[in-house]
Amino acid sequence: MAEHDVIILRLGYRLGRDPRITTHLALVARALGANRFLFSGDEDERLPENIASVNQRFGGDMIVKHIKSPMAWLRKFVKDGIDGNPPGIAVHLTMYGASYRSVTPTIRRDRPLVVIVGGAKVPSEVFQVSQYNLAVGNQPHSEVAALALFLDGWYGSGSVETTLDGGELIINPSNTGKDVTDTK
Repeated sequence: MAEHDVIILRLGYRLGRDPRITTHLALVARALGANRFLFSGDEDERLPENIASVNQRFGGDMIVKHIKSPMAWLRKFVKDGIDGNPPGIAVHLTMYGASYRSVTPTIRRDRPLVVIVGGAKVPSEVFQVSQYNLAVGNQPHSEVAALALFLDGWYGSGSVETTLDGGELIINPSNTGKDVTDTK
């Protein structure tokens, strides 16, 4: 894991209820620069397969993985570091947090970052373990919107590459219709 890695941790995935929203979280995370997407709760082998398929078609190498003990992983990430890396920074996205616009510029960027996105019920310990509890607004809202706004603020508006290496398809921005290059 490089110092600039951004990991998304999706808590409390429910297979019967959350596949679409969690897939959208992973797609937004991938498109806006995150390189790992971890999810806890129910196991779902389709989620990693779906994102691997998107990587193959459109480039990128985001890894999607289920973890059984997210709180143990998070405590280790923040306290000791993971995979031989220094301790990381944990940002918890919550409508109860401080304004992401004012806090994001102050967050260290020389360590791995995990962005925690809640599910059905976020354990109260997440608020204590996270160095930052941030909100994109203090009203109920979509976690997909919160993640997109935070990542846009993290990377700087408009600074994320829109073409990822290794894809079979390259979307060429166009104001008049679909313009896709097939590299196969």
